Amino acid sequence: MGQIKVEKDVGGIKGLCVIEPAVHGDARGYFMETYNLRDMEEAGLTMNFVQDNQSCSVKGVLRGLHFQKEFPQGKLVRVIRGAVYDVAVDLRSGSETYGKWFGIELTEENKKQFYISEGFAHGFLVLSDVAEFCYKCTDFYRPGDEGGLAWNDPEIGIEWPGLTGEYPGSASAKGYCLKDGTALNLSDKDQLWTGLKDTFHF
Repeated sequence: MGQIKVEKDVGGIKGLCVIEPAVHGDARGYFMETYNLRDMEEAGLTMNFVQDNQSCSVKGVLRGLHFQKEFPQGKLVRVIRGAVYDVAVDLRSGSETYGKWFGIELTEENKKQFYISEGFAHGFLVLSDVAEFCYKCTDFYRPGDEGGLAWNDPEIGIEWPGLTGEYPGSASAKGYCLKDGTALNLSDKDQLWTGLKDTFHF
């Protein structure tokens, strides 16, 4: 294999992969291949990407948990600035790991990438002052197709690092903060999603 190392089925969940690129550095800086079709195919990853997205968020922002209902997207995500805790939740109704989650810290230093196949809810919490987040998608964005899952659903029990607060019975961010006192920051829409038992199944 060439420029990547792939760990498949991370957390015991099929369809989730952690990808580590080979980084070539010297006194000037570094170089790496962030995507190589041949290397991906040699690793058994044959997804076809059609869209690249990038976002910038400040510390304490939590985006998610999101999924697409009729046109699900596989996503290859990475951080180019700062640090986030990235999470995927299995929503495939026939899966042995339905409702299970896996999380990984993605940073500009570790340069890890996380591949989340179709059928998962996805979200991330920003741990650094600012984070720039990039991802490749296997299908196009379609307005009106987005669904969501409560980020703090106790049935799932995601352990967001450094986040404290008591579950208020909803996805509200009220009362939650990071260790340094930074308040949790969610969009109005992300505070309205419900738990797993009321969520769309693939």
